[in-house]
Amino acid sequence: MRYNIVEDKMSENASVTPEPSETNKAGQIENQPEVAAEKKPILAIIIGVLLLLGLIVGLVFLARAEGQVVTQVRDIFIILMALMMFVIGVALVVLILQIANLTNLLQHEIKPILHSTTDTVNTLKGTVRFLSDNVSEPVIKLNESLASIKKLVDIFRLKR
Repeated sequence: MRYNIVEDKMSENASVTPEPSETNKAGQIENQPEVAAEKKPILAIIIGVLLLLGLIVGLVFLARAEGQVVTQVRDIFIILMALMMFVIGVALVVLILQIANLTNLLQHEIKPILHSTTDTVNTLKGTVRFLSDNVSEPVIKLNESLASIKKLVDIFRLKR
C-alpha cells in the first residue's frame, strides 16, 4: 500500500514537470557521448579487476586440486603458449613484409616523384631568371630613362 502512495506521488510530479525545450534536448544529446566516454575507462577497470579476481580464484582451486589436474592444466597452458608464439611469429612475418613493401614504395614511387619535383623547381628557377633578365630589367631600365628625361625636361622648364 505504501508503494502505491509513492507511485501516485511520482505520477503527480511527472505531470507537473514541464517538457524540456528543444535546446535542452540538444544539450542532452551532446552530453550523451561525454557520459559514454567517461564510462569506458571505469568499465575497463571493472572488467580488469574481475579478470584478476577470476585468475586468483582459479589459482586457489588449482592449488588445492590433485596432481593429475594440475598436470593437465599445465599441458593446456603449454599448448596455449605455443599457439601464442605461432601467432606472434606470423605477425612478425607480416610486419616484415609490410616494411619491405614500404621500402619498395619509397624507392620506386616516392623517389621519382621527388626527382620530378626537383627538376620542375629547377626549370621554374631558370624561367624566372630568364624573365627577369629579358623582361623585367629592360622595363626597369626604360622606366629609369623615361624618369630621367622627364626630370631633365622639368629642369629646363623651370629655367625659362
